[in-house]
Amino acid sequence: MPRQARERSRTGIYHLMLRGINKQNVFEEDEDRQRFLETLGYYKAISGYRLYGYCLMNNHIHLLIGETGESISQAIKRISSSYVYWYNQKYNRCGHLFQERFKSEVVETDAYFLIVLRYIHRNPIKAGIIKDISNYFWSSYHEYVETPSNTDIDFALDMFAQDRLKAVTLFSSYTNEKNTDECLEYKQRINITDQEVMKHLNELGIVGINELQSLERGQRDDALRKMKKIKGATIRQLARLTGIPKSVIDRT
Repeated sequence: MPRQARERSRTGIYHLMLRGINKQNVFEEDEDRQRFLETLGYYKAISGYRLYGYCLMNNHIHLLIGETGESISQAIKRISSSYVYWYNQKYNRCGHLFQERFKSEVVETDAYFLIVLRYIHRNPIKAGIIKDISNYFWSSYHEYVETPSNTDIDFALDMFAQDRLKAVTLFSSYTNEKNTDECLEYKQRINITDQEVMKHLNELGIVGINELQSLERGQRDDALRKMKKIKGATIRQLARLTGIPKSVIDRT
């Protein structure tokens, strides 16, 4: 059955979400996140898009992008291909990293634009990673309230006020408001955090997911059996974090 064509935005603005294949992590450490941000910045000039917001989570990425040059699909293909090539070289792996088809929604009103931007910046809070947005480095929130780098901040801030200091204050207050925003909702029921699972993995003497994946089968299965005993961890969560199919983990 052919895929349904993506809905076209009348404004050219889209909220996108890229997920790791089988929901596995796409970032092992901060160097990886920094590389992805550099890749975003590099392809802005080539693809001609505007970047209004972003948030890098462990296994997925939110982007708020304006299409002004080539198609968003082509731009994302450039970004993901470049990052995956670098990632695979670094971790001596091969194959796909991102789920093939990214999720997207159109953003066609100023009101919804601001809702999406707030939702993106509050993602780490919804995930239980932080309680204060300002404590999360890997989103565009810092570019709005401090110094912009990759992010085109004027479009959003001008909606709050023409005076820049006042606009930043209003933007910050709006972003920190409690809300029930749901945009491209990505829900997971997790009884133990990903960070706690990874801590258990480290305690087994395994530094990261790529090291686990490169182990001989017997060693890998032994590690998986121990991970399955982690109180609160689910097979689905372990499969997402490790990139190892649920059926394989089930059999160990």
